Parts: sequence; C-alpha cells; structure tokens
Amino acid sequence: MDVILRAAIDNLGETGAIVKVSAGYARNFLLPRGLAYEATPGNRKRIEQERARLEAAEAERTSAARDVAGKLEQVQLTFSARVGDEGKLFGSVTAADIAHQLEQQGLKVEKRMIDLHEPIKALGVYKVPVRLHAGVHPEIKVWVIKQ
Repeated sequence: MDVILRAAIDNLGETGAIVKVSAGYARNFLLPRGLAYEATPGNRKRIEQERARLEAAEAERTSAARDVAGKLEQVQLTFSARVGDEGKLFGSVTAADIAHQLEQQGLKVEKRMIDLHEPIKALGVYKVPVRLHAGVHPEIKVWVIKQ
C-alpha cells in the first residue's frame, strides 16, 4: 500500500515522501495516529498545501528570530559579584541569571535557549551564544565585574 508521510519516521522517510508499506502497518499504525495519508490524488494535493503552509510558518518564525537576534546583538549585560582570591566568584552567573536580566530589559528569552555550558565563575568578559532558532545564534556580551 502506498502512503504519504505527514511526519518524518525513522527508517521510512521524511515528511511528504510517498512510500510503500504493508497494508497492516498502514491501517493499524500510520493512519490511526495521523502519521500518513493514503496516497490518493486528493491526498497528494492536500499534503502539498500542508507543506506550503508549514514552509510559510517556518519562514515567519525564522524572520521573527532574526529580529530578536538583531536586538540581542546590541545587548551588553553587567553582573557585579563578590570576588575571592584570584578573581574567583563567590557563587556564579548562570543562564537563569542572564535570562532574568534580559527580561528586565524587555527581551523575552528562556533560560534553556541560552547556550551556557557551565556557569561563569570568574571575572571577565564573556560572549554567550543564544539559540533562538535553527541557524539563528546571536551572542550576548556579558561582563562580570567586582562588587
């Protein structure tokens, strides 16, 4: 039986691909879960319309992410912290701290989007990447100064 995939399925194909599967797999798994359509001429037209709608939505999300990235590139955050010997901080600057300070400046960025591999524990200037969208990764300049 030929089906048109609505979602990417491992070892089967990508979204929009027309694949041949057993009738039982199609009837009992793919079709009830909404993962595929039967490959009829009407459904082929339907999947093309879905693809066009999804591409338009993806383009809109990408442009919105680029707008936010332009604003984030201009941002410089300053954190003042108590410092011990050799410039090491008592505590650290985390992704949550950065997200909170960005929110105070009117930029909504979730802490999981901030690509800080480990908390900042020393004085200095750091460039912290932010993952807004696939291919859109602006960097924020973070200053950690002595209190």
